[in-house]
Amino acid sequence: MSRVDASASTTAQYLHRIARAAGLVMALFIVSRVLGLLREVVIARQFGTSPEMDAYVAAFRLPDLLFYVVAGGALGSAFIPVFAGHVSREDWPAAWQLASAVINWIVLVLAGLAGLLALLTPWLVPLFLPDFTAAQQTLTAELIRLLLCSTVIFGISGVVMAILNAQQQFFLPALAPIFYNLAIILGAWLLGPLIGVRGLAVGAVVGAAGHLLVQVPGLRRTSNPMQYRFVLAANSQDLHEVGRLMAPRVVGVAAVQINFIVTAVLAAGLPAGSLAALNYSWIIMLLPQGIIAQSVATALFPTLAALAAKGDTAEMRRIFGTTLRSMLFLTLPAAAGLILLGEPIIRLILQGGEFGPDSTRLTYWALSFFAVGLVGHALVEIGVRAFYALKDTKTPVGIGVLAMGLNVGLSFALMPLFLAQGWPGHAGLALANSLAVTFEMVILLILLHRRMGGLSEVALRGPLAKIGLATSGMGLVLLGSAPFWPDHPVWVAGLIGIPLGGVVYAGLAYGLGVAEVKTMERRALSSLSKLRRR
Repeated sequence: MSRVDASASTTAQYLHRIARAAGLVMALFIVSRVLGLLREVVIARQFGTSPEMDAYVAAFRLPDLLFYVVAGGALGSAFIPVFAGHVSREDWPAAWQLASAVINWIVLVLAGLAGLLALLTPWLVPLFLPDFTAAQQTLTAELIRLLLCSTVIFGISGVVMAILNAQQQFFLPALAPIFYNLAIILGAWLLGPLIGVRGLAVGAVVGAAGHLLVQVPGLRRTSNPMQYRFVLAANSQDLHEVGRLMAPRVVGVAAVQINFIVTAVLAAGLPAGSLAALNYSWIIMLLPQGIIAQSVATALFPTLAALAAKGDTAEMRRIFGTTLRSMLFLTLPAAAGLILLGEPIIRLILQGGEFGPDSTRLTYWALSFFAVGLVGHALVEIGVRAFYALKDTKTPVGIGVLAMGLNVGLSFALMPLFLAQGWPGHAGLALANSLAVTFEMVILLILLHRRMGGLSEVALRGPLAKIGLATSGMGLVLLGSAPFWPDHPVWVAGLIGIPLGGVVYAGLAYGLGVAEVKTMERRALSSLSKLRRR
């Protein structure tokens, strides 16, 4: 076998492993996101876009800031490359000492900071949310104290998830969000009528515990079960390396969360329901983003980290380029679909009960502008993973901080501009987010091109043009057929438009010879053939 053939075979093996893991994660993400949508349906029917719902959405910002800065994406991106190095060398004592020390530090730091913030909430809430009424401020402070409990639990769960992912175990980590969503649904359904939005916060705390407990058995079901030790290992070189990689990422995550807080503060000064509508539209936009981008990025990262540890940049480039093309194939039509079908989708999913036509219009305004940034959000997910695999957290963090600064500046500029045009101000906040993440995507890919010696651009140009043509054709069909869709019931248009758009896009992509469709066809025929042989 020639060197070229061997390289192609190796790439195919890596891509098959990534595709298989991504398929598993994606399937569970779909279940989780469907439950997430059901969660939002229950919440929307129960609370609509009420002032109390605004308080609940605002209350998440401070606990989220604490979690993501200390133990969220920052920890995973720093911990996995170091831990994976020990796994690849089968140095299990060092691996488990590092994992134990990280868990212990996370508990100590998060518990201390959560306790401090719980004491300070009566002063922090009026400071950051001065436009809320006194009743909203009191409710927000109460909810923050409840949600801080879940922050500590999620910190431990995040480390466990990173441990399992680093060992190519994706089932239990992908299953965990399902339990989280179920708990919030039950909190809204059973406790909402009794204690209002406090029931949602109780559900979030119980869900965080479920998120952790469902993953714990995975630590014992490997060939080398975890050996937990109560150690801090303050002088450990591995711990210092995790801290070194994590430090820049903490700054980036903090910038993202501060940006969310700024958005919440600005939206809190708009008409009641604006913040809730912004949150509903964000969650709907995250549905395709999570199913497509997060599942692929989760499966891709350990492979990229292992290749980077071996110094195989050429293989990294081939795998990243193929993944990039697949992401564009899936996210471009999804973004167009959200823009064209956003209103019927919202009616289909959320409208009813306390969530009426006015809430639908408020939410669609934001969703249509959030959808503009869907491709950017998806490509940023895999772009930053490539840098983290190379143990470079500074570059993506620096770009992310610049993008968040741009987001804040655009928010202050676009919100009054939209209001001056007679448009809802929160839609300007959504557009600011999309423009900023698109900027982040472009800069990331330019710098990654330099770092990896290319991104297989020649192989991308033809497929991207075909994907663009198929997406445009889908858009034209949806626009041309929309006047013939029935107006009643209000959700029927969503049931018609979604499958119609999918069929048209797939048909056009197949006719244009897009490789991803051909690959899907081969896999489907192969699976069918295996079933027949059985």
